[in-house]
Formats: sequence, C-alpha cells, structure tokens
Amino acid sequence: MRSRWTILAVLFAARAAMAFQFQSVGAVAPLISGSVGASLADIGILIGLYLAPGVALALPGATIGERYGDKATVLAGLLMMLVGEMLMAASPLWTLQVGGRLISGTGGVLLNVLMTKMVADWFAGREIATAMAIYINSWPAGIAIALVVLPPIGTTFGVTAVGIAVSVLVIAAIGLITFIYRTPEGSPASGVERAGISAGTAYALIAAGLIWCLYNVGFAMVFSFGPSMLVERGWSNAAAGSTISVVLWLATLSVPLGGFLADRTKRSGAVLAIGCSGFAFLVLLLSRNGPALLLGIAMGIVCGLPAGAIVSLPTRVLEQKTRSIGMGVFYTVYYAGMLAAPVIGGKLATWAGTAAAALAFGAAALFLCPLLLWSFYRISRLSRPMVAPSRQGG
Repeated sequence: MRSRWTILAVLFAARAAMAFQFQSVGAVAPLISGSVGASLADIGILIGLYLAPGVALALPGATIGERYGDKATVLAGLLMMLVGEMLMAASPLWTLQVGGRLISGTGGVLLNVLMTKMVADWFAGREIATAMAIYINSWPAGIAIALVVLPPIGTTFGVTAVGIAVSVLVIAAIGLITFIYRTPEGSPASGVERAGISAGTAYALIAAGLIWCLYNVGFAMVFSFGPSMLVERGWSNAAAGSTISVVLWLATLSVPLGGFLADRTKRSGAVLAIGCSGFAFLVLLLSRNGPALLLGIAMGIVCGLPAGAIVSLPTRVLEQKTRSIGMGVFYTVYYAGMLAAPVIGGKLATWAGTAAAALAFGAAALFLCPLLLWSFYRISRLSRPMVAPSRQGG
C-alpha cells in the first residue's frame, strides 16, 4: 500500500514538470526570438499565455474533475501539456507557438486546481500545512531546474531539442500519475453528485484566494522589478540578477520549514501573519535603498514561511465532497489577480520613474494578507463551523 508521502512525491514531480514547461520559454528566450522572429514583447506574451486560461477555466476545471475523477482529469491535463509542447516544437510559426502555449496552459490549469485538492484528500488532518508547503515548493524547483538544464540544451541542439526535453519530462509525469497515484480510501467515486458550497464558504474561499494572490504578488514584484531597481542604482545586470535570485534559492528551504512550524505549533494563522508582515517589511526596506544582499538573504529565510499555511486555508472550510469546486473558486481568484498585478506594478514603476515603486506595491499587497486572514476567520465562523479534518489513510 503506497504511503501518502509517496503520493505527495508523485504530485510534486508532476507539478515540477508543469513549472519546467512554464519556464521553458523564459529560459531560452533569446533562442526563441531568433527562431520565430519574436520581440521581447512577444516573448512576454508567450510567457503570460500559460497562465491566461486560469481565469476562465479554474472553476470549470474543478467541475470536470468532479464529473470524471481527479486522476483522469489530471492525466487529460498532462496530455494537453504534451500536445501543446509538441505543437510548439513542430514549427517556428508564431500562430503555432501561441496555440501550443494556450493548449499547454489549459492543461496546467487542470493540474494546478485538482492536484492541490488531491494533496488535501491525502493529508487533511495529517501534517496538511507541511504537505502543502512541500507540494507548492515544486514550482520554484521546476523553474530552477529549467534555468539550469534548458539553456545548454538549446544552445547545443537548438530550440526543438528544448521542446523535446520538456515533452520527455511531461511523459514521465504521465507515467507516474498513471502507475503510482491512487485515490485515497473513502473518496467519492467520479460522476457522483456532490454538494455545492454555501455563499459564506464561497466568501471565505475568495478571501483565501486573495491572500494567496497577494502573497504571490509580493513575490512577483521582487523577481520582476527587483533586478531593474538594482540596475537603476548602478549594479550590473549579472550582479542584480544573482542577488535577487538568492531569495528564490533560500525560499526552497523556508517554504517547507514554514509548513512544519505551522503543523508543529498548531498556530498556522500566526505563522502566516508574521511571515507575510516580515516579508513585507523587508521588501519595503529593499525599495528604500537598503543593503540588497543582506535583505535578499533575510527575505529568502522569511518569505517562504507563510506559503503552506496559506494554501491549507481552503481545507478549513471544505469537506471532501466540496474540495474540487472549492479549489476552483480559490484558484480563479488567484489567476485573476496574478494577471492584473504585473500590469499594475509596471504602470506604477513608469509613473514614479523607478522600479522601486513596484516593490512598494508588492509590500503593500503583503501587508494586506493578515487583514484578509482576519476576514477569512470571521467569515468562516459566521457562515458555518470549521470542517473537522478527516483522516485519510495511506
């Protein structure tokens, strides 16, 4: 009988493959520009297209999962990722690049919504914050691997080889889900009618989705505009990028640490509030010309602490039979906010004449997270009792 930790490893690997695919355009952007004749703005469009389907499809994707089953729907999503990648690798035509990216991103939406719910099915009542923290760490892990592996492949063998490498990883994920993943005992069968969520639960999920969105906005402002801000202060491009990347590398350690602390102390709300506030304060200091390297190290240690606690919030108001639709609501809010935030940050930076304004915007977003957490708890208590966590086997 496979343990829940083995299942978590499978879901981690599948989501890391998704992150690997997402980063495949940015990792070899100059090569893609030369191959398809794309400008930097076009590359930006390709990157953004991967997340664009989430706004419209996160909620329907959850419904599809309810109807056909989580495993079958995730496999369908992985097949869409594979088809999209093969389409992009087949021809340098711009229309095929756009179409392939949209198809891949649509499959990625199904993975993002349903696999989070699948982790909750296996770990509700058992180290849920730790499990969620490990699971979401698959995203920076996949991105980091892509940044290391894909540029040499593209430089040596060409852009088509990059697509082949991504396809191989997606095929491996298909194999893992097909042959190793299984549904936990006690889960409802696919196609069975499941209860909807109340208005109060929906409001609580919107609050949770906003917390996850704003937390990621803070992250995005640091990585999107932090290097530009340091260049404005006289740093070289290489030094600026390396300094900001310290935050990402240390975050891969602080994310699981935060989940462990939330589970061990049973004070996930405190871990969330302190982590977001501390992260916000450090981002604000960096935007005000603080010592960049020291602040980068401090941010890396602090920034990952709230992640597991945030992603586990929906499990506090969702029963097993409502997790699919609930995660759909959660991720719809997240995708909508993440599409708008970079645009707002860029406009603020342009208006202020400095990239530091975007970081200040990110700090403000992070400071809002504890307030929204209070709203989440209040709405949850007023609408219905907290769900008693079930203990899933494995």
